[in-house]
Amino acid sequence: MILRTIVSLGWSPILITALAVAGYIYEWPIEILAPILVIILIIGLVMAATGAKEKDLERLSQKLRQLAGYFNRRFMGNSSLSIFALIEGLFNIDNPKLRDWVRACGMSQRVFNTWSSSFVNRAESDTRTRSFHIHLRTYLNELWLISSHYHEFVEQFYEVAENIELPQETIDQYNRFVVEYNAFVQNFQDLISELKKFARTEIEPPSIKLARELSVMKPLQTAREGEEKPSQPTQHKGYIL
Repeated sequence: MILRTIVSLGWSPILITALAVAGYIYEWPIEILAPILVIILIIGLVMAATGAKEKDLERLSQKLRQLAGYFNRRFMGNSSLSIFALIEGLFNIDNPKLRDWVRACGMSQRVFNTWSSSFVNRAESDTRTRSFHIHLRTYLNELWLISSHYHEFVEQFYEVAENIELPQETIDQYNRFVVEYNAFVQNFQDLISELKKFARTEIEPPSIKLARELSVMKPLQTAREGEEKPSQPTQHKGYIL
């Protein structure tokens, strides 16, 4: 095993040394020996660089698999941190249009759960057959698509939450989701930035967007247009002006 490692990683220096020693002993012409040694050195350097690149791609492939598995566990299925779980919690609000939207999101959730689970299963299968890194670019694009479409529902929930009054418990649960989801986004952005050094991809890190956090305290409602504000002396109401 040790000999195999030395040969696979350091065959070039070993061969150069052996030829140099043999050339010195047998007095081979330097004008013939030198080009041969240079060629062997160049080949060795190219193979070493290629091997290092393959190791980096294997490491990044592993990070991508881990990110995909984390996303599937924390933000899909029956996880309490899923955006769909938060959306489902809005069904009890007495608003027919809102309930229709929640029902539509429920159908989308089933599609997303199937898609995400299939993605993870295929990644695990290709990992066992040692072919995941071959399809690295395909898996990267697919995870980007999943997270991009998922973020659309995050934005929709945020817009709804900005226009209706939500229980404080729901706001807190959403903000906990934002903290963990944005950590995933940051890790995904870092992975893409690192991957672009070794492989070609059209995906840019900023295209993976962060979720916006809800304010704990809603802003004061401004007076309606055309409605006169009552003239009152400034006084403290228990909130920060």
